Amino acid sequence: MAIERVPVAVPTRAPHGTTNCYVLGTDAAVLVDPPAESDAVDETLAGRTVEHVAVTHHHPDHVGAVAHYAREHDATVWCRYGRDADFATATGIDADRTFVEGTTIPADEPVTVLDTPGHAPEHVAFETADGLLTGDLAVAEGSVVVGAPEGDMRAYLASLRRMWARNPPVLYPGHGPVIDDPRATCARLVDHRYQREDRILAAVRGGARTLDDITDAAYEKDISAVRALAVATVHAHVEKLAVEGRLAWDGEVATTA
Repeated sequence: MAIERVPVAVPTRAPHGTTNCYVLGTDAAVLVDPPAESDAVDETLAGRTVEHVAVTHHHPDHVGAVAHYAREHDATVWCRYGRDADFATATGIDADRTFVEGTTIPADEPVTVLDTPGHAPEHVAFETADGLLTGDLAVAEGSVVVGAPEGDMRAYLASLRRMWARNPPVLYPGHGPVIDDPRATCARLVDHRYQREDRILAAVRGGARTLDDITDAAYEKDISAVRALAVATVHAHVEKLAVEGRLAWDGEVATTA
């Protein structure tokens, strides 16, 4: 299946400053994650029949032009089952159809939905024979924000392990370049989370109690520009560790279990 990546400049906290829009197929194309109206997207769609529009999740930097391209091409709009209202709020348009794990979106070749929660509760990936569209599950460099209350670190790590097990030939991420070493990338991202977790546990054992104090102790670099994201990430880690019984967390104060 033809898979075209179109980076679109949008306001995003991702380091690349762009979100990848994808066009799958030619005769019955699927448009995935259109973040904004773009000449580059318009040129890529020229001469194609866009049958479907779908998104990996509802964050603003992935859905900004869903309504525009759906109406422009009279395309069928899809969203995650049970998330219809959230999708309509995020995109400004109601979904025509919903998908669940295993749903196939008809295109030139099958496009299959895989649940990959963690970065967002409704997050999915789209699987083709030629690779996996991962949204904000993976990136070639750096890491993905998984911040509470929306982000779930346990779910995110499970989704990464699932992708490692499936071992697709290529990962097409929501931000940055195509990933041609999926297993190594998934392993790197898992290892990064466990390194951060070790520092958070050490901070709590060392007497840090609040999210702010734990964040100060767990990060060794200047995070002033992204402090809110760092605190949200620490929050997600603390909630995971509390569920696993490795520390106690009452919503405000963390202590050793």
